[in-house]
Order: sequence, then C-alpha cells, then structure tokens
Amino acid sequence: MKILTIVGARPQFIKAAVVSRLLRNKCQEILVHTGQHYDYNMSDVFFEELDIQKPDYNLGISGGSHGVMTGKMLSSIEEVLLKEKPEKLLVYGDTNSTLAAALAAVKLHIPVYHVEAGNRLGTLENPEEVNRICTDHISTCLISCTESAIHFLEREGLSDRTYFVGDPMYDAFLYYGEQIEEKDRRVLITFDGNAIKSPDEFYYLTCHRQENTDIDEKLIEILKAMNELDAPTVYPVHPRNHNRVLRICNKYTFNNILMCKPTGYLTSISLVKNAKKIVTDSGGLQREAFFAEKKCVTVFDYIVWPETMIDERNNLAKPQCKDILEKLNVEQTINPVYKPFGDGHASEKIVELLMK
Repeated sequence: MKILTIVGARPQFIKAAVVSRLLRNKCQEILVHTGQHYDYNMSDVFFEELDIQKPDYNLGISGGSHGVMTGKMLSSIEEVLLKEKPEKLLVYGDTNSTLAAALAAVKLHIPVYHVEAGNRLGTLENPEEVNRICTDHISTCLISCTESAIHFLEREGLSDRTYFVGDPMYDAFLYYGEQIEEKDRRVLITFDGNAIKSPDEFYYLTCHRQENTDIDEKLIEILKAMNELDAPTVYPVHPRNHNRVLRICNKYTFNNILMCKPTGYLTSISLVKNAKKIVTDSGGLQREAFFAEKKCVTVFDYIVWPETMIDERNNLAKPQCKDILEKLNVEQTINPVYKPFGDGHASEKIVELLMK
C-alpha cells in the first residue's frame, strides 16, 4: 500500500514523527512538505531532531494571503498525487496545507484520513476553523484526539466515519520526553546568534497568533505581564513577529524577558517540563503544558482544548497585563486519574486504521 502524508507546519512535523516511524514499517509512505513553515528553526530542525525521513517532495510554498497560499498548494499537491497515485492521503490538524491536500485528494477520489478531526471553536472568523470543518466534511476517515471532538462530529452527522484514538502529540511528548531527561537541552539562540542556557527558574511564553500580534498594543500588554513576574520569561519569537518585537523593544525595556529565536521540539519540551508556569496562544503548547502538569494561561478568546480547562489547569485570558497576571495566580489542581488525551498509543491506532 502507498500512503501519501502531507505536512507543512511544526505541529504536523511532531505528529508525523511518531506516526511515520510506525507507518513506514507497514507500507510505502510518500512524505510531502508544503513549505508553509520554511524557517530552519520552524522546519528543518524538527526533521533533524525527531529523525523524520527527508521529505520526498518539498513544495516551497509559504507566505501570501490564505487564498493565494491554499490555491498554490492545491495545484502543486494535485500534481504530486497524479504522479504518485497513492491509495490513501493522511493529513494532520487545521492548516492551509491540510485543507489544500484534502481538496486535491477528494477531487481525485483518493480517500482522506484526517488526524485531529472534530476540534471546534464555534466561529468561522478563525481561519483554522474553516480549514477544520471543510476537511472533516470531505474526509473518508475522521481520527479524533478527544471525546469532545467526537461529540462535535456527531452533531454534524459524521459519526459513522469517526474514530477516537487519543492524541499523537501525547505519544510524542512521552517518547521524546524520555530522551531529553538524560541531557538538558535548554540551550537558546539569541537574536544576535549567541547560544545561552535558560535560567534555572523561568516562565515560558509563546505568542504567534494574528489576533495577539496584529497591533503593537496587544503584544505590549502581554510582554508587560511577563516582565512583572518573579522569574525571567523565556520567549522564542516567531519569525512573523520578529520585526514587531524589535520595534517594541526599542520603545520599552523588558529586562525580565529573554527573547530568542524559535526553538526545536526537544528544547521546547525541556522548557515546558522545567518552566514554573506557561503563557501561550498555541493549541499544541496548551496540551504539552497539560501533559507536563504545568499551570497554563491561554491568551485567546475561544476554548481550543476543553479537556485542559478542568480544575483551573488552563485559563483563558485577554491580551491585557492585568488579566494575564490574575489568571496566572489561580492555582491548579491535578487529578492523576484524568487522562483525556488517550493512553500514549494513538500513533499505533492511527496506523491500524490506515492499514484496514
């Protein structure tokens, strides 16, 4: 059997790392990288660290509007599908790469298997929500990470092709987390290219969503909150926000924030496991904070992963200094029995579904 897998963004690299490692023992996998995340620290380093096979195709498509990017990907992926003639297509998550690949495949009557199906925010104002809904409704097999995702798919009449397997991100956290415990990987690269170690005590911040970085005032409020904490904050800056951050730092002094280039997955996991608390707008980092039992504050208007919101383990906050600090001070409660993201064997179950 030949299966074609599409990746394009760093969360997809992580999921593909644990699934492809098993899948390649069962069948021929063709790996296509759309190029959506193209920076070395956002792409290449993941393939190197996670021992992912070099992509069979790298389409080099990034930048531009959602429509321009998705259109270019749709055309290029169609060419690959026509050439390779796979029996199934595997896609992850909710990026433009995901939607473009699903559209190309379904028009060629190639079954689409969608991992992380069923997640819903409840608003079409979010572009990823549009990608998720469209991909789910044209997919042959909907592979869900959580029970809440299954409920959403049932409400949309898609339960007959829905399967719960757990979260491959949890598989990756467990698998690679064991590797970093033997050797501390908290080495950061500053903007000027110098390598430094992160502090012994620190908070971890990631902030990349357009909703939080489209104007200076929102990002300034977030940085002000982190600057007031009782330990330094490590903040890997997304390439898209690099110039804005530099401009803000020319106006304000944030002596308690250590800004650096994006980190690889192993470094990021080490930061998650060793941070005091975490502030993020990333859906992936919310889950990793939950896996590591770290208090998390999510700067976003919508609940992305309701499973993480129990017992104050994850709180929503507005991009306002006061609100972020108030939510960080809310203490969480850990229930060791509560395991909503599966048993750490989601990847094996995904491969089983693909082989049927």
